[in-house]
Amino acid sequence: MKYIIILALILVTLNLNGQNLAETPFLVKISQNEINRVIGELQNQQYPPYFISYYITDSHQARISSTLGVISTESMDSLRMLDIQVRVGDYNFDNNHLIRGNPLNFNSSFGRIELPFADDEKAIVNKMWFATDKAYKSATEKYEKAITNSKVKVQEDDTSADFSQEKPVKFFQNGKLINVEFNNFKPMLERLSAKFTPYKWILNSSVSLIGNSNRKTIVSSEGTQIQTYENYFYIYVNASTKADDGMSLPLYRSFFAFTPDSLPKEEVIANSIDEIINLLDRLRTAPYAETFTGPAMLSGRASGVFFHEIFGHRVEGHREKDPNSSQTFKKSVGEKILPDFMSITFDPNKRELNHTLLAGYYLYDDEGIKSKTTEVVKNGVFENFLMSRTPIEGFSHSNGHGRKAAGYSPVTRQSNLIVESSKTNTINELKDKLREIAKEQGKEYGLFFDDVSGGFTFTNRSIPNAFNVTPLVVYKIFVDGRPDELVRGVDLIGTPLTTFANIVATGDDFDTFNGVCGAESGGVPVSASSPTLLVSRIEVQKKLKSQAKPPLIDAP
Repeated sequence: MKYIIILALILVTLNLNGQNLAETPFLVKISQNEINRVIGELQNQQYPPYFISYYITDSHQARISSTLGVISTESMDSLRMLDIQVRVGDYNFDNNHLIRGNPLNFNSSFGRIELPFADDEKAIVNKMWFATDKAYKSATEKYEKAITNSKVKVQEDDTSADFSQEKPVKFFQNGKLINVEFNNFKPMLERLSAKFTPYKWILNSSVSLIGNSNRKTIVSSEGTQIQTYENYFYIYVNASTKADDGMSLPLYRSFFAFTPDSLPKEEVIANSIDEIINLLDRLRTAPYAETFTGPAMLSGRASGVFFHEIFGHRVEGHREKDPNSSQTFKKSVGEKILPDFMSITFDPNKRELNHTLLAGYYLYDDEGIKSKTTEVVKNGVFENFLMSRTPIEGFSHSNGHGRKAAGYSPVTRQSNLIVESSKTNTINELKDKLREIAKEQGKEYGLFFDDVSGGFTFTNRSIPNAFNVTPLVVYKIFVDGRPDELVRGVDLIGTPLTTFANIVATGDDFDTFNGVCGAESGGVPVSASSPTLLVSRIEVQKKLKSQAKPPLIDAP
């Protein structure tokens, strides 16, 4: 469950209004015909399928990367991938029923089946037929195992259905996939990456333009027919150095957009590179931070990752069905879990927030359900889970959060996480409050987490349910008013409920972290937006560091 930046890029044109095409697309027609044929021919089997879906991803991917003023990577790839889901039994109990004692595996599918990229009906349907036959045989085998497993295990805690019944949808978005013209970007990337060249103490650096253009086609035996376009563009700046004690010190900046025209201008990225160079120079001589418990501030970006890791993964509904999961909030509906001035919403319908584009935007999820704004916490009270088509007790329908990458099976995943506060303070007021709390606790200072690279969390009962957020830029804020001091070498750690209880105030600012979250259904684009947080007590541990010395030979 890592929060990872995964980058890939392509130039696309995108219909942002989601205009519905009048004509049924070619892939939809042949997919529906083949599904209908298979359903009909398998009705005489002992376990006939009650649901079949085809999920086809047409993907154009490209990457251009430059190092020290020279293009180092240039690649483009196109593929068409088929994922098949076959369900036997019925909506209440089917082959995707959790087999207790085995690793969790929801909504199993046959994925990573490459189809011809050309629209050749015979070739495509032949691949569909053979793969569907294998998927059906696997589904019947798993169904029999699920029946046996349910008879020999104790009564399940969650007796909800295995698959929700939803209304079929027909929607065909107008759009197309367009390959990137590399020559349009090479000069800019070369100029930007050359800015690192004079600094011999910067050991690695690159500037990359990376993205992914997808056309998603979903067709099911229920009658759902959807074709949409989802496109993601990043410019990614990366640089690292090494302290004398061996600690590696990376920094990065990423810039996200849905179209290349929306990416920032060259001077904006150049200014960001100047900031990275300055910070790296300061970090390599900054003192190594000590282990610490005490008050801390987390910037909006850091807070966004913080909530994504320690909260977001724990409200993904399908986890509540797994008896091995921590089920942190299973009994929390209607209970207060945060201060009453805080609310949390997941909104895949938002493309933009405070003039920042949001990577977790989509029209329909990967199970063909319309994206829905879902208020999970309102005024501190827990109200809702994120839901796919895997029901849990008290939540029988999807709210449009069944997501996946090509080649995986959909499960409940996050979209655009938005933390809001009705009681805000200026950043200077938050710093004053932090100093007061630190003084009350007998601390010389509190910490300010200004930037982070990501993090991870554990939600399984067999291991401690902790989280780890990886800071990049951390400052000490001293009680006596001394200037803030940059430090290095700490990880922010803790457990969710204790940390939530320690949130005391929020800032009047707002910032967004765009990235790709990796979990059991692959990497999906997400965002996390939050004001600055003030927490009365956090814990940091020393970061693992390399024992290798900096280079013995000067850079050429």
